[in-house]
Amino acid sequence: MKYMLLIYTDPSAWSGDPADGEQMMKEYMSFTQGIVTSGELVVGDPLQGVETATSVRVRDGRTATTDGPFAETKEHLGGYYVVDVADLDRALELAAQIPDAKTGVVEVRPLMEIPAGA
Repeated sequence: MKYMLLIYTDPSAWSGDPADGEQMMKEYMSFTQGIVTSGELVVGDPLQGVETATSVRVRDGRTATTDGPFAETKEHLGGYYVVDVADLDRALELAAQIPDAKTGVVEVRPLMEIPAGA
């Protein structure tokens, strides 16, 4: 079963110390290598900052765009992993290992399975 692990980071949790940032990157590299080695990683990427986001809404046939993320929140979507695991329990176990789970939130969602030819 495939799950998306959406990583929401809390920018206010960063100390600003470059050493802390380097440590976080080491933890991410270790986690990523672990799920590559286990064969559970499908894909994953970090995202650029929310200041680069553009939100699109269509209302009454008119498209409107606004700079920034779609919602005002404390946490920002910072990246994601798609994993292929046996069950939800394993997806939750992996989500808890993501470094930003310590200060932010990791949302776990199953991917819809669309039948071939649909």
